[in-house]
Amino acid sequence: MLARRILIIEDEDDIREVAQLTLEAVGGWQVSTAASASEGLAKAEVEQPDAILLDIMMPNMDGLATFKHLRANPATWHIPVILLTAKPTNLDQFAQIGVTAAIAKPFNPMSLARQIATSLGWS
Repeated sequence: MLARRILIIEDEDDIREVAQLTLEAVGGWQVSTAASASEGLAKAEVEQPDAILLDIMMPNMDGLATFKHLRANPATWHIPVILLTAKPTNLDQFAQIGVTAAIAKPFNPMSLARQIATSLGWS
């Protein structure tokens, strides 16, 4: 079976690197990263990941605007999106717009892969 492919869109280098290393080591997944919304949108279209881990608070275009662009694009509308948020109080609002799940920051690196797999129904 092929490894799951995850795209992380996160502007903070340290969070992006920790998440990537954790998901590769613990989850055994192939991980690509993007440091900005525009880079993430382009990579999502080309790479067609199995899921996207998307930061909410980013400069230029925030996570919710990025999510709307992903949903508006016929090439990326179907990709499940999990939000990374420092403000997990908006979970109901996220579910209403079609976000698969939200994970609070700071997250526990050792349980991140399990949280993502559970949210997506991956065994």
